[in-house]
Amino acid sequence: MIRLLGFRLLQAGLVALLVGGLTFVLMRMLPGDVAYRIAAGRYGYDRVDAAAAQAVQQELGLDRPAWQALADWFMQLLRFNPGNSLVSGEPVMGEIAHQLGQTMHLAAVALLLSLLMGPPLGIIAGLCPGGKLDRLLLAISTTLRALPHFVLGLILVLIFALGLGLLPAAGYGDAEHVLLPALTLALGLAAVSSRVARNAMRQVTESQWYSFGRTKGLKPGTLFWRHGLRNVSVPVVTYLSVQFIYLVEGVIVVETLFAWPGIGHALVHAIFHRDVPMIQGTALIMGLMFVLLNALSDGLCYLLDPRRKTA
Repeated sequence: MIRLLGFRLLQAGLVALLVGGLTFVLMRMLPGDVAYRIAAGRYGYDRVDAAAAQAVQQELGLDRPAWQALADWFMQLLRFNPGNSLVSGEPVMGEIAHQLGQTMHLAAVALLLSLLMGPPLGIIAGLCPGGKLDRLLLAISTTLRALPHFVLGLILVLIFALGLGLLPAAGYGDAEHVLLPALTLALGLAAVSSRVARNAMRQVTESQWYSFGRTKGLKPGTLFWRHGLRNVSVPVVTYLSVQFIYLVEGVIVVETLFAWPGIGHALVHAIFHRDVPMIQGTALIMGLMFVLLNALSDGLCYLLDPRRKTA
């Protein structure tokens, strides 16, 4: 475990270097006047002229060499301060902390919904492989996983918001506003987690030690709860950590589609306005969260794995 934690700390440092550097370089490569975009984000496009853009350029030092600007950002990062937003002037960490809370709320609801839908159905299908439920689940999961987030979100809006009038199409504030964006993310997660649970359950039921449990006279329910569920949980937990990439990708699209005030929605606006410190800080937090989730997943799998006691 100590070696694992040390590796994750090293990985976090590399993520900080790579994400910060690549984000800075990619933003510098985009066409257009950076100072003009930032001034437009501050004052509005109808109030921006060449003089306003030049004033912003001088104020923020945008005419400095690129290496100097990147070095300054890394020095600020060593002090755990990625700087201030070029548009609002507010500290980047303060804005990210507020937006990240909304994103975590959305992601937690989506993850909970996916766990309630995917693994239970997959386990049932794995107990009867090749059956009607197994074939139906395969067709549904393949279709859901193939649909892009914005297409699936629009379908849910057409059905539950415009068609049935049960849920709001977009917005933020009440509890029901989180259901459609969370369900959009959850269906994609559940589509794959159900197959992971199904394959894991099938491998468990076909194993020799599980067959030995039957020959001992254990009832199917007792055999499943004592020896099956824990072995199935390890690949499911491992899959969920890998699917954080799917969540990050989906959050950016889903938050924009449903006007959810989270970190993905803010990242889109920061890219549009060339707010480089905000983009670097947001990408850095997303990368570090991925490292943290992998570390938590490794530790949880270590605790859940029944082979640990017999190793």
